[in-house]
Amino acid sequence: MKKIVLSLLMVSASLFAAITNEEASQKLIDSNIPIVDIRTPGEWKETGLLKGSIPIMLFDEKGNYDLKDFLEKLNGAVDTKKPFAIICRTGSRTSVLAPFLSQKLNYDVINIKSGIVYAKQLKLPILPYQAH
Repeated sequence: MKKIVLSLLMVSASLFAAITNEEASQKLIDSNIPIVDIRTPGEWKETGLLKGSIPIMLFDEKGNYDLKDFLEKLNGAVDTKKPFAIICRTGSRTSVLAPFLSQKLNYDVINIKSGIVYAKQLKLPILPYQAH
């Protein structure tokens, strides 16, 4: 009986989490949904950040990552009980991260599919990166 209840709880929890795949847009920026930019500081300096983005690096320049550190920073900067978006350069890193955050942590995640490259093509507001 305990296994059945636990299984039902796990299934119902996974039903509440979702991944939405969408392109960067002015509508998304105007919605005030937090946008977490998971690129490296070098990338932030090179291209700037989508207006309102929160820079929290996941993968370093060598492809290494510290998931615990990333999640601590994410949870400190964003209310993960509410939807938030993630962005990288072209959408390839976020396409890996979004399912993990949704399926393993039950976060409602908006994966910005084509990343900052597409946002720049759309001429969305991009601000220079300012190191803290």
